[in-house]
Amino acid sequence: MKYFNLSDDMRILDQWTLDNPVEGNGQEIWHGKMSRGLPISVQQPARIGLYVPGRALDFSTTALSIPIIHGKVKALFEQLGLSGQMQLFPITVEGQAEPYYVMNLLRVIRCIDDARCEEVAYRTVEDGYKDRIGEYCNVVGMRIDPSKVGDAEIFRPWGWQTIILVSERVKQAMEEAGVTGTRFTEV
Repeated sequence: MKYFNLSDDMRILDQWTLDNPVEGNGQEIWHGKMSRGLPISVQQPARIGLYVPGRALDFSTTALSIPIIHGKVKALFEQLGLSGQMQLFPITVEGQAEPYYVMNLLRVIRCIDDARCEEVAYRTVEDGYKDRIGEYCNVVGMRIDPSKVGDAEIFRPWGWQTIILVSERVKQAMEEAGVTGTRFTEV
């Protein structure tokens, strides 16, 4: 099985840039909660503004790597049986009548294959992140060990949790459905 890094397609020159999402109480949705692989609670109604107006996309991430998906992507993920691997919250996107969702991935898997990556570096005491010692502070040319993934099809790699990884099946389904805003890089 092949896996891919799912990221924003920055080659789309006229695309929107989303601001940080805000809960119904006005508090920003903290991105750190979204990278742990745990369910979270979001006070509704959540909303998100446009940092830079532009073409609306089906898949986007905020500057802090919070994925925002269109309702058609939610329906596709449900059709693929991925509901148990993520938590979705409705969010109102500025200027959009269409449904959008904040996507919180519920799986974080220790699967980065350090020996096959071009370069890896780890957090140390000197970095000032005592609770994150041993996690990655840099990964170049990421490669994963597919044997460690199990049945996960959409997840974050442990230690480098700003990245979203998807199986080849998910990638192909998103491409066939014409999901806009995506870029896939094999890992």
